[in-house]
Parts: sequence; C-alpha cells; structure tokens
Amino acid sequence: MFIANELLKKMNAMYKDNDFIYEAFSNLQELVKSEITIDSNREPYDAVIQINNQTFYCVAKKNARTSNLGIVINQINNFQNSLKNEKKILFVGEYIAKEVANTLIEKKINFLDVAGNCYINTNDLKIIIEGKKQAKQKNVNQARAFQEAGLKLILLLLTDKDALKYSYRVLADKSNIALGSVSQIMKELEENNYILKAADKRNLKNIDDLIERWVVAYNDVLKPRLLRKTYKALNYDFLRKTVMNNEQNDIFFGGEPAAKIMTDYLKPLDYTIYSNDDLSILGKELMLIPDNNGNVKIFNTCWSNSITNKYKNIAPPLVVYADLIGSGNNRNIETAKMILENEL
Repeated sequence: MFIANELLKKMNAMYKDNDFIYEAFSNLQELVKSEITIDSNREPYDAVIQINNQTFYCVAKKNARTSNLGIVINQINNFQNSLKNEKKILFVGEYIAKEVANTLIEKKINFLDVAGNCYINTNDLKIIIEGKKQAKQKNVNQARAFQEAGLKLILLLLTDKDALKYSYRVLADKSNIALGSVSQIMKELEENNYILKAADKRNLKNIDDLIERWVVAYNDVLKPRLLRKTYKALNYDFLRKTVMNNEQNDIFFGGEPAAKIMTDYLKPLDYTIYSNDDLSILGKELMLIPDNNGNVKIFNTCWSNSITNKYKNIAPPLVVYADLIGSGNNRNIETAKMILENEL
C-alpha cells in the first residue's frame, strides 16, 4: 500500500517544498496498479522509493521548464555524481515541460511528474506514460522582485559587492529603476529571506536560490523584451574583433562568445550581443545583414555603466550565465556550470 497518512504528514513537515512528490507517486500508483513504497527520511535524497522491489533515489524540483533546463540538468548530474554508479535515480517534478521531458528521455534520465507522466526505463522495469494533463504551470516569479525592475536591481545586488551598502536612491540610480520600486523590491527580498537586515547592515542570503530564480525570470520575463533584431554576419572574425576592440564600451558580448572569452572552453556558434546603439549604425559597424533565421541576436542592455566587469566588452557574468542556461544546449550548460563556479 502507499504511505500511511501519519507518516505522510511527518514527511510533509520535513520537506515543505517537496510535498508534490507524494502526490506524484500516489498518481503513478493509481495508473500502474503496482505497489509503491516511499521513504524520505534518508538524506541527502528528496525521497527513496521502491517500485516492484526496485529502488530509486529521487531528486525533486517544482518546475522544470526550458528557461531553467540547464539548472535542472546540472542538478541531476550533481546528484548522480554524489551516488554510487549502481544506484538508480528518478527526477520528480511538479511540472515538467514537454521540451524538458524530451531532453530527459534523450539523456536516458528517469522522470515523473505530478500528473503521472513518466519515463522509467531500467533493465528490469519499464514504465512510460505520456499525455496526462498537467496542472497549469505555476508562475513562481509573480513577485515584483522578479519582474523587470526587480531583475535589474537584483542583478546589481548580485554583481556589485558594495551594493547593499548603498542608499535606496543610489540603488535606483545604478539600476535605472524608480526609487519607489527599490523600496518595495527590497522589502520583498527581505520577506523572502534573500536579504537579512540587522541594525544598519544588510546581507544577501540563499544566494544560490536567488540566482536560480533570477535566471528563470530573466529568460522568461526580461530577455524577450530586450530583443531588438536578428542578423547574420558577413565575417565572424571581423565581428569578434570589432566588438572586443570597441573603446566606447557600449557593445557587449553575451552568451557563447562571452563564455569563450571567460572560459576558453566554448567555440561560439550563436552570437548574443548587447547594445543600445542605433541598429543601422551597429549593422554597418559589425557588418551584419538582417536575417530572421540568423545566428546573431542584438539585445538592449539591462544594466548601467556603474556595474564593473573584469572582462572588457562582456556582459556581466550573471547575464552570460543566464544566456547559456536559457539556450538549453548541452555544451552551453556545461560551460555555464564553469561560470557559476568560478565567476558568480
């Protein structure tokens, strides 16, 4: 039988953010009519389950979307690396987007969502269920802090080590948002345990979670608004040299070309450029031709010149990291992990 009610309550109290895993396993049991037992008292796993006497070690995440696919894959890989090779893992999501599910299948990663859709494929067990309707995806970024103004302010807070010492007026000036917005956003960040305020001092908390939420919201909310036009380049060597030799500091590489410079690990195939310059001037200066299917995309910047960067003509590392994660490309995800570990 499935887990007893009293034990379920106990586990839910211990894993408040992962309550959905029990609903997922309950729905799966109804669909397959097989005995499923669960134990979530065995750290460091989110749960350990048995299906037909096969044991799976579970890692859970509420939402798995294209905008955080890279983060999901890195989390699963890190979890797998922490286990012995013979242990089977199962990724459990409250919501798993179709594109993410396809990627997990390609990577032969077992998964289950709350609706009961799953891919569980081992030598002795095969359960593949698809087409079950999922509940409407929850928007975890509805808070003002994860809308446009908040994302600009958080970028400053995560990029400038002295930002938490600034007055609200200085924060507004440096992030190019309204003064009133700063007050509201800072209050939200405190209420959500991202900022700890003690006397006159403020400190960032839960930085890994804050970065993840920023990346998801940046790719979902802000970056689409920043897109200006898509091109192809007549000469990519010329493009790279022109951007990197720009003395006005008003053209920046993001994504793959920025990652190449930061890590010397990635050969860029797609080019992300940030600039607020006139597009007709940029096109001539960089030898670009408009092409809706091109691999050069120009975006407006979302940071001010007050943000310093050790890399010349490169977007802030957090933006580069978000670009790579948002691409969903395996080689970019691997490079993004290097930037997360070494630059953020």
